[in-house]
Amino acid sequence: MDDKRLESLHDSRQADEAWMRQALRLAERAEEEGEVPVGAVVVIDEELIAEGWNRTINTCDPTGHAEIIALRAAANCVGNHRLPRSTLYVTLEPCVMCAGAIVQARVSRLVYGAADAQAGAAGSAFNLLQGAGLNHESQISGNILGDVCSEPLRTFFERRR
Repeated sequence: MDDKRLESLHDSRQADEAWMRQALRLAERAEEEGEVPVGAVVVIDEELIAEGWNRTINTCDPTGHAEIIALRAAANCVGNHRLPRSTLYVTLEPCVMCAGAIVQARVSRLVYGAADAQAGAAGSAFNLLQGAGLNHESQISGNILGDVCSEPLRTFFERRR
């Protein structure tokens, strides 16, 4: 691999980690509000377009996942329900509902932190974003700061038990 390509990969990984840290800050906000600590940001051309954090409990809305909130805000920001050049960063692998929204929005790339072996729909339990016979596939990068993203979730659920 040439030096330019290696440098580009390093820069890309650093950018992914920086955006994931932004999503982690939103996960902290969710936890402060008594919600499951998941945060998400939508980025287009290295610019933050929208953000969201879980709000299912306080809004009594089963669709109030961080990804859905961020995608709705991004669509409103760009004035289009399609987000073809976007990257969605989320601290937890999306569920089936959120994976469906990612496909509908035509998100180019999904970057998630912690894998969800029980309900993850980006490859852990299911893969609804690639090869599912749909007219859109998203590129997936997982386990970006995975241990860091897992910790608030583990702590949150331990306190609930």
